[in-house]
Amino acid sequence: MNTSVNGQAGQELIYGCMGLGGSWSAEPYESEHVDQTAAAIDAALDSGITLFDHADIYRGGKSEAVFGEVLAITPGLRERIRLQTKCGIRLNERGLETHYDLSRNSILERVNGSLKRLKTDYVDVLLLHRPDPLADPAEVASAVGQLIQEGKVRQLGVSNMSAPQIEALQDRLETPVVANQLEMSLLKRAWLESTVLVNHAEGVDYSFPHGTVEFCGRQGITLQAYGALARGHYTGAPPESPTPAEAATGELVTEMARAHQTTREAILLGWLMRHPAGIAPVIGSANPDRIRACAGAARVAAAMTRAQWYRLWVTARGSDIP
Repeated sequence: MNTSVNGQAGQELIYGCMGLGGSWSAEPYESEHVDQTAAAIDAALDSGITLFDHADIYRGGKSEAVFGEVLAITPGLRERIRLQTKCGIRLNERGLETHYDLSRNSILERVNGSLKRLKTDYVDVLLLHRPDPLADPAEVASAVGQLIQEGKVRQLGVSNMSAPQIEALQDRLETPVVANQLEMSLLKRAWLESTVLVNHAEGVDYSFPHGTVEFCGRQGITLQAYGALARGHYTGAPPESPTPAEAATGELVTEMARAHQTTREAILLGWLMRHPAGIAPVIGSANPDRIRACAGAARVAAAMTRAQWYRLWVTARGSDIP
């Protein structure tokens, strides 16, 4: 089965728009935030990126809104790019700081709100942001089916879901799940550690649902990796008190960037893309220079040796593998 996003291979970079739109407060965005968004889009396009990732909650909807402003004033831009957004998380409603809602009415309401803010008639991919324990798969399927029939959504994906959760949902859907967005990086390695720590005491330290990466690969579901740049830990923004492993990994990433005549960002992303699961990293920086620094990731992935890949992993974990 090949259910990749819009028929694209998993080996691509995705631009994550969570950093756009100003603050997370109710304060309105300003023209400078629209300009920042335009600059980020230009940098992404210069880097070969055509898929832009949103969510209805990012900056309280302002991330989508500023992006929509740029779409409205840039003729032909919508036809050059693909858009995906997410729904399912509700913030500061009904006396709750956070709750999940994948009921039929909520999905329809939130997608229509996203389309309005983005100033577009459709999104290429809709992701269900988090598993909702109260969700009825039949209701989800009904809402998704209506949105696809109306032409408002072209493909469906999920985020933060395990293999069994995707299977339970897929049983009711008439459209295939094409993507699963998970936190995956050289820093956040539970997705990787779980594959080698079966029947090993160290495995209890990792809660990642074993088999999810393999399931997605078998089903042709693209793994989208958010947090792919490891929050700057290895590319110039280390924590105040880095662990020995973090410090050593930062030095190694710099050394490998010199050896490959590329950037540290490209090394980190190339490490993810070197994995045979076909991981598509999501870049979350709003800095145009840092976005462009990611452009060489696919080349790094193709050139990275098995020994180099393992050296990065072992250095980041701070101990040898079993």
